[in-house]
Amino acid sequence: MNQARKIKNIIEPQFVMEGAGVRLRRSISPHPSNRFDPFLLFDHFAFNDPLEGPIAGFPMHPHRGIETVTYILEGSVNHRDSLGNSGMIGPGDVQWMTAGGGIMHEEMPRRGPSGQIYGFQLWVNLPAALKMSQPRYQGVSAEQIPSVDQDGVKVRVVAGEVFGVKGPVTEIAANPVYIDVTLAPGAEFVQEVPHGHTAVAYVFEGSGYFRSGETGSGESQAVSAVKMVQFEDGDHIRAQAKSDSSFRFMLMAGAPFMEPIVPYGPFVMNTVEEIQQALLDLRNGTFVKQ
Repeated sequence: MNQARKIKNIIEPQFVMEGAGVRLRRSISPHPSNRFDPFLLFDHFAFNDPLEGPIAGFPMHPHRGIETVTYILEGSVNHRDSLGNSGMIGPGDVQWMTAGGGIMHEEMPRRGPSGQIYGFQLWVNLPAALKMSQPRYQGVSAEQIPSVDQDGVKVRVVAGEVFGVKGPVTEIAANPVYIDVTLAPGAEFVQEVPHGHTAVAYVFEGSGYFRSGETGSGESQAVSAVKMVQFEDGDHIRAQAKSDSSFRFMLMAGAPFMEPIVPYGPFVMNTVEEIQQALLDLRNGTFVKQ
């Protein structure tokens, strides 16, 4: 391990409206260019102004060909789907849903005791061979997510491995790293990421640096919340909080599938014909694969 990944691009999240009037910060959106392969979308949702009133959320809607990852920090999301699953995703919980060949589901955010809702949704692509697979869930409660805490570094490990600790989400085609990293002022963190894997970091609290080049040398580039950072290739990511600020970010990495994609709303397939089939199945009532 000797080549720290250089920052390729810093993305300013854009406000968008989704669902039944939900305001989101979006850093990545599905696009045929597929430049974040295997990642398709990253949304940061926050409802922290009581004047916003009732939260309408995301009424029943379809997905095919992707995985959706919901991570809640404050508040909760009530969910139910066409397969009869239902429940609540609360603070610190993660739901990793593999839509596969088709699922209809509903996500309705609810404010917590503080009056706030705060969290993230990530979409991960599926390879062509798994796009029509059986839908499944990996629901992980906050208590099931291991936390590593050493030398001013705290990491919640959802998927992947940090300091020898493995996350509970497994058997995902993209072989992802999905971790929540908090650095105390001045603390430094190094995470191995295989060569060739896509890597991005969403900085949502504080400010710090990402170092590039050989270990013990190279340059540092400062990044402050709220930004999405895209990295070039290398074998690890090196981050350090500023001396007067903590630094918190979601780090996501995964193996690209290098397949063409055709995104259309909640569907991401490989061909236009597959999108047309999804729409036909939806109209004919044959969309959900039991």
